[in-house]
This record gives sequence, C-alpha cells and structure tokens, in this order.
Amino acid sequence: MKFYDRIKELRMLRSNLVSIKTTSIMTVITGRRRVGKTKLILEAFGENMLYLFIARKEERLLCEEFSYLIQNKLNKKIIGKITAFKDLFEYLMVLSEENALTVAIDEFQEFYNISPSAYSDMQKIWDTRKNKSKMNLILSGSIYSLMKKIFENSKEPLFGRANKKIYLRPFDVNTLNKIIMENNKSANKIDILSFYTFTGGIAKYVETFVDNDALTYNKMLDLILEEDSIFLDEGKDLLIEEFGKEYATYFSILSLIASSKTSRSEIESILDKNTGGYLDRLENEYNIIKRIKPIFAKEGGRIQKYVIEDNFLNFWFRFIYGYKSAIEIGNLKYVKDIVNRDFTSYLGKFLEKYFIEKLKLSNEFSGIGTYWEKGNKNEIDVVAVNDMDKKILIAEVKLNLERININKLKEKSAKLTQKFKEYRFEYKGFSIEDL
Repeated sequence: MKFYDRIKELRMLRSNLVSIKTTSIMTVITGRRRVGKTKLILEAFGENMLYLFIARKEERLLCEEFSYLIQNKLNKKIIGKITAFKDLFEYLMVLSEENALTVAIDEFQEFYNISPSAYSDMQKIWDTRKNKSKMNLILSGSIYSLMKKIFENSKEPLFGRANKKIYLRPFDVNTLNKIIMENNKSANKIDILSFYTFTGGIAKYVETFVDNDALTYNKMLDLILEEDSIFLDEGKDLLIEEFGKEYATYFSILSLIASSKTSRSEIESILDKNTGGYLDRLENEYNIIKRIKPIFAKEGGRIQKYVIEDNFLNFWFRFIYGYKSAIEIGNLKYVKDIVNRDFTSYLGKFLEKYFIEKLKLSNEFSGIGTYWEKGNKNEIDVVAVNDMDKKILIAEVKLNLERININKLKEKSAKLTQKFKEYRFEYKGFSIEDL
C-alpha cells in the first residue's frame, strides 16, 4: 500500500533537518501499536538515518547489533567492543558534532525491561552534548503508559527534554474514504462503513486489507476470522503487557463496555467489585476508553457513559474475546455467523461516530457531542453547536433513512430549545446513504 496522509507530521519531522545545523533536537513519537509510527519515520527520512529497534534482549547483544549497523550504515570504524548503550549513545553524539546525524530509536520504552538506567545515562549525555552536536534524535514507542511516564513524569530523567512531541492518531474518515475508493472503486456504502468500523483508521489494519484485496464487508470478515489470522490474538498482543497481572479484570471491563454495558453501575453489578480505579486508569493512563457526558452537561455532573475509543478493539472485545471459547476450539464459522447476525445493529453506533468525525473535520462547530437526559431519556445522536453564529444542529443517525423521524427529534430536543432560545435550530437525518 502506498503512503497516505501524515502531511503535518512529515513537515514537523523534516523541519528538524534545518534545526540540527546548529543544535540537537529530540522528538518523541507515541501512539498505539500498528498506527504507523515506523512507516512515518521511514517516509520522513528514508535511508538518510540510523534506525535502531530495541528488541527485548540483553544489552550487550543490542550493542553488538547496533555497532554492526553503525559501521555499515555510517562507514565508521568502532575501536573495541561496546557493551553498554550509554557508551554507544555517547559515541553517536560525539559523531554528530562533526556531521549532522538522524538517529531513530524505536520501541524506546523497552529499556525499562533491558536496562532502566539507560534513561538517566542518556539524559546526562544529552544535557552535556546537545548544544555542540547536531543530532536529530527520534524516540518512538508503543506502550502508551510507559512512554507517558518516561517523558511526562517530572520525576523521570528525560522529563522536559523533548523539543517536539507527536501523538500519532489513526487515519481520519476522509483519508479512509480516499483509500478504499482508490483501491476498490466498486465499494458500496456497507463496505465503506465496515472499513471504518473494522480498522478505525489504524494503518496496519488498513494496509492488511488493501494488500490482501479485502475491501468488501465479506472479504474483510473472512480475513479477520480465518485460521492463523493476525487479528485473532491482536487484543491480547496489544494490551496484556500494558495491563500486567490484572489484565483479566481490565479485559472483563472492556468486554462489557463493548457489549453496551457502558455505565459504571452496570459494570460493577456484573463484576461485583469496585471498578473506579480500573476505569480511571483505562481512561487516563492507558488512553483506551473515554468518558462521555451529554453535551452541555454541568461540570461534575454524574450522568456519563464509557466507550472504547479504538474501533478495532471494540470489535475484538465484542466478537473475538467475547466468543473466545469458540475460537479456541477452532470454530471460526460459529463466530462469523454471530457477527453476520448482529453486525447491522452493531454498525449503528459506528455510523454515529463516523458522522461526528465528519462534522469535526468540517471546522464549522465550536462543540459536538451526543445528548441524553437522566434515565437515558430523550437520546439525541448528534448535537453540534456554533456559538459564534448562534446555531445548533440536531441530528438523528440511522442506517435506514426511512426510520428517521424529524418530528420526534424535535420533541426530544424540547429542553435544549428552551435553554438556547437565542439560537437557531436545524434538524437533520443522516443515514448510510450520506456516507
């Protein structure tokens, strides 16, 4: 698959090549696994960099591998044997005093498992040599909680050292539409929405579907649920290391949220335990769930729901982890039948999410969200407000256009029209035909 999007990020990274004419620059790139961090770095600098991947092995073996790369890539002879990463990093910093050098270190958080002192060692070397060297240092990592700790915890040695930070997000809906239409010109509306629902814009999943010519709903589902598919263990591969020993509790919570048990009270009644701390960490440390409140809700209001931000993880916990017993005995057809049975109703909330993303990309509104009142009464799928022009868009989202009832939508918004009497209200229905 060709490289798509990332224009702003590429511009930011390539601007470093101007800055390092006089000083060193440290850039941190974070984002969930498979989102395209490595591809972004390769696209930005290509062969004009030294790329070091931190595999989980002994430090001396890493240094042996990196020494070989340095000698071959940079055509520089290393005298003696380097066995500590701090010595190798200092060697590169000294090397960059003579000629500007781009060094990308991928899976940077792995030093926690290999040599935790590497962070304080790098900090000392960086602080003493950055002003006389010309290094473009790119530090990339996938485990969000660890990368956040390394660079945002004031007690950590590398706190405050990064000149630039990039949090790489999934492709937006406009880019996804472009990708699927360029690669499958006959894609129908269900194919387009399924592409968004399955991938959530995660670059690796998008690439996998494109490279396998799996760009219809049926082909995508077949690829996900085939024997030895990369997707079957994906949730475990992504999250077990993040969660550690308590992963089972976190997985249970995420499975319930994916199955529409979105309030804390519902989750706790099923698990029979206090989940406040788990939910807080899932939201603020791991960046996996998001707390949703009705738009215009008062600060500190208790009406709220939780949603899984990541589309694919939502699907994985709903249909793969949710039916892990069938998958473990190899009955993938059973799971596929479940998905086919439930998918139309499952798509509904992703159609809502799709249109909310589209409205955000329009830059027309100062606030966008959903609305409901106590007891889940008078639910409204989309409320978008423009405070400057004093207008509010009220929208209902249904797969089937014929099921949209504008008169009922007006009744649901009665409290809003009373509260915002000076605003002009517009009522719309969005269906799959509006993709």
